[in-house]
Amino acid sequence: MEKIPMTVQGHKILNDELTDLKKVQRPEVIQDIAEARAHGDLSENAEYHAAKERQSFIEGRIDELEGVLGLADVIDVTKFSNDIIRFGATVTVVDEDTDEEATYQIVGNYEGDMENNKISLTAPLSRALIGKGVEDSVTVNTPNGGKSYEVLEIEYK
Repeated sequence: MEKIPMTVQGHKILNDELTDLKKVQRPEVIQDIAEARAHGDLSENAEYHAAKERQSFIEGRIDELEGVLGLADVIDVTKFSNDIIRFGATVTVVDEDTDEEATYQIVGNYEGDMENNKISLTAPLSRALIGKGVEDSVTVNTPNGGKSYEVLEIEYK
């Protein structure tokens, strides 16, 4: 099996979620199922069916997280130099057409979160940026055509 690259922060977030699922949510849903069973006929008991469905989701997510964390290759990006874009880089780019600046961190597939400007290593922009340096330009194919960006800053934090 292939290792899954992951930042230290991303590993902690997934590990915290796994701990919450095992120590908080799993016991809660077991209690919910027991309470719903006490209400009698399970065939028409909506609370029971909802709790069983939630239990199924929790167990599936626990299995997924255990698999991902078992294959995690945790990379401490603070040891990288700021000269070239690699996994874990926080990159500030400017759209060459609109002059809008944006800052993104390139993270593993399980860490991607556009609301927090974390883009997956396999995203088109990430793939275009890897190996580039400050003042380099990249073109990314989008559904609306090509977008060109210039790299302004590279940080590893």
